[in-house]
Amino acid sequence: MANYSADLDGVLVALADPTRRHVVQALGRGPKRIGELARPFPMTLPSFMKHVRVLESSGLIRTQKSGRVRTCTLNRDRLALLDDWLAEQRSVWEARTDRLENVVTKEENP
Repeated sequence: MANYSADLDGVLVALADPTRRHVVQALGRGPKRIGELARPFPMTLPSFMKHVRVLESSGLIRTQKSGRVRTCTLNRDRLALLDDWLAEQRSVWEARTDRLENVVTKEENP
């Protein structure tokens, strides 16, 4: 559980920034070169690379260098961590709202 929690924390921290979320979204459509990913952002390449390193250290993306070109690929398995956690939370809250509905319904129909 501790390792799961640490892994999830890393994914959530990486996705906390809108630039990094945009990069993940772009990579969802397929691998892209760093230059392609950086183009829409008004920042220097070294600043953009900090975002890439955060995503890479969280395991959300992988980079591969071929000559002078670095290509990023989305690691969908890491997104499964977030999906699993959200499913657990959804289940908890659905059970709570179901219990609340039962209480309210019983009070209306004594």
